[in-house]
Amino acid sequence: MSVDPMAYETQFFGFTPQTCMLRVYIAFQDYLFEMMLVVEGVMLKKLDGIPGCKVSHSQVRKCTEKFLLFMKEHFDKLFAKMEEVLLQLVLNIPKNVLLPEDRVQEQYPYSEEEFQALQDELRQLQEQCRAEAAVEQELRAELEEQKVVEAELEKILQCFDGLESICREHGAGNFKESFALLTQNSKKLQDVLKDVEEKSKKMQQHDQLM
Repeated sequence: MSVDPMAYETQFFGFTPQTCMLRVYIAFQDYLFEMMLVVEGVMLKKLDGIPGCKVSHSQVRKCTEKFLLFMKEHFDKLFAKMEEVLLQLVLNIPKNVLLPEDRVQEQYPYSEEEFQALQDELRQLQEQCRAEAAVEQELRAELEEQKVVEAELEKILQCFDGLESICREHGAGNFKESFALLTQNSKKLQDVLKDVEEKSKKMQQHDQLM
């Protein structure tokens, strides 16, 4: 069997020429084996019809096997020549023939270096697309977080609007001024609480010394 991959022929035929020859070889071989069995059966019938014939079935089988081996050796030699002719003249695409799907290569030829450059450029574009997709995913996540924060801020503003309305209803004046005053009073209260805690600690220390 030929070791040439014959990739262009495989592209055209849809199968490898070597596979085709192998199937033809197996078909011929199977047919040869079947014919030998038929011949053997005929010989056995003829011998059984001869009175006093001392040729046994095992002897006939040995002769059949020897003849089959002889035929197979000659068949292999003939098939090797037939395979060579078929692969060269029938299942072979000449070097000057271009398949229709490959004519674009004739119109736009490129060298191996140019092909490698295109491969590198394609790889870079793929990496860039993956990076942009990752950035887009991060931006989408950030946008979702902003929507959540915006919703929380909207709730806070609504709460402040409600407090301002309550202040107006109870004559508390401007809500912003009231809130600022409340903040100042809260800080003063915290300072007083801190001062009380410090004085309490000093008194406890004085009691322990006494």
